[in-house]
Amino acid sequence: MRLRAHLASLVLASVTGLVAGIAPTLAAAPGFDLSPAQQSRIRGTQDPAAIKAIPSNFAFIGKDVLTVGIVVAHPPISTYASDAKTVVGFDPDLAQLVADSLGKRLDLVILAWPDWPLALASGKVDVVISNVTVTEQRKTKFDFSTYRQDQLGFYVRSDSPIRQITEPKDVAGLRIITDAGTNQEKILLEWDRQNVAHGLKPVSVQYYDDDAVKSVALQSGRADAIFSVNAMLAYDAARRGKTRQVGTLSGGWPRTAEVAVTSRKGSGLADAFTIALNGLIQNGQYRAVLARWHLESEAIGKAATNPPGLPNS
Repeated sequence: MRLRAHLASLVLASVTGLVAGIAPTLAAAPGFDLSPAQQSRIRGTQDPAAIKAIPSNFAFIGKDVLTVGIVVAHPPISTYASDAKTVVGFDPDLAQLVADSLGKRLDLVILAWPDWPLALASGKVDVVISNVTVTEQRKTKFDFSTYRQDQLGFYVRSDSPIRQITEPKDVAGLRIITDAGTNQEKILLEWDRQNVAHGLKPVSVQYYDDDAVKSVALQSGRADAIFSVNAMLAYDAARRGKTRQVGTLSGGWPRTAEVAVTSRKGSGLADAFTIALNGLIQNGQYRAVLARWHLESEAIGKAATNPPGLPNS
């Protein structure tokens, strides 16, 4: 009972600190600009080839405006600035560059994750740029223009003796925190199945709904590692300095998974976005934005329209 009470007090202190000081804490993150002004945001120029590829019969929601649906989730992909209302991060920056390429003003519409498919299908937004992974199931209803690797990461406490987790045998016997109902959980369970079949120790999988609780569990020694979205964990490692990366792999392991600009099926916008993205890759602005948010490891060499996606599960 004493241990449970102690853990509860630690979690409460962590959560209280996050709620009370989230704006100044985020603003102070080293190497990340979370100011509302975003003076360091990279802006692009019109791409004639991308503009020409826009179907003449496509009606944008606003005149000379690109309306982009976005889910404000975790930094550095997307989050709120220190004013707690301005949306900043890699996805907003990319949306701005794409809008610039198409000669449009950007209008971000904030969505909840479960709502983005209906918002796009119903015409509430022109496209969605919000860390959406390409899957074969989604391709039946939407078109895609890829822009980043879907990368997962293993992170341990800074003083952990664990140096590398890159293959199934590396997780044998470890206590690992992951997210229920996700690709990372599927991968971890498959690695565990393979290990047990080869006579290795099983993984002890832990699930927590709250990020603060995850952090307390890792830092207190109740877990050996966290396996989740690499971008989010990399940001936390840079901000707090209490964790470090010991391995990454594709979110579609053993296949490669990519996230993409998502448009309505058959709207004809995907080719225009793919051209715009490849223009940004070629002129260096794409990698500059990745570097701005410390996501260089998730770069792709070329954007593609509707590539093979993760198979139906």
